[in-house]
Amino acid sequence: MTIQRVAFATLTLAGCLLATPSWAENSTSFGEFTIHHSAFTSDTLNADVARAYGIQRSKHRGLLNVSVIKEEPGTTGKSVPAQVDVDIVNLAGQRSAIPMRELADKGATYYLGEFPVYDQQTIDFEIEVRPQGASETYKVDMSQQFFTD
Repeated sequence: MTIQRVAFATLTLAGCLLATPSWAENSTSFGEFTIHHSAFTSDTLNADVARAYGIQRSKHRGLLNVSVIKEEPGTTGKSVPAQVDVDIVNLAGQRSAIPMRELADKGATYYLGEFPVYDQQTIDFEIEVRPQGASETYKVDMSQQFFTD
C-alpha cells in the first residue's frame, strides 16, 4: 500500500473534512517507520462514513486517527499493523487513556480513538506505537486546539 493510498484512506475515513482550524494532520518518522497522526472533531465526518464506522458525529467529540507506514525499497511504503496506546493531557494536567480501535480498509490499517472536547480546549496527545515486527516502541507527542462554537 502506498503512502498516497494510506493518506487517501485516512482522508476517506475523515469523510470530506472541512478546512477548519479544528483539524491537523502530522507525521513523524522513526527510521523505516512513519507514523501519521491527526485529530479533529467528529462533526466534520460525512454522515455515511460516521455511520459505517459507528462514530457519533458531534462538535464536542474528538477523533484521533493514527496509521503506520513502513518503508519498502522501490515503493512509497506499506501500511502495517501496530500496538497503539494513547494518553491525553489537558491544560489542567488531567491525564486519561484513549481506547484505540483498529480498523482495516482496502489494505490500510489505522487506529481511531474518541474523546470529549470543548471550545478552545488544547489537548496534548502522548502516542506510543509499536509496529508489528519492530523491536522498539516509538513515542509521538502532539498538541491540538479544538474549536467547537
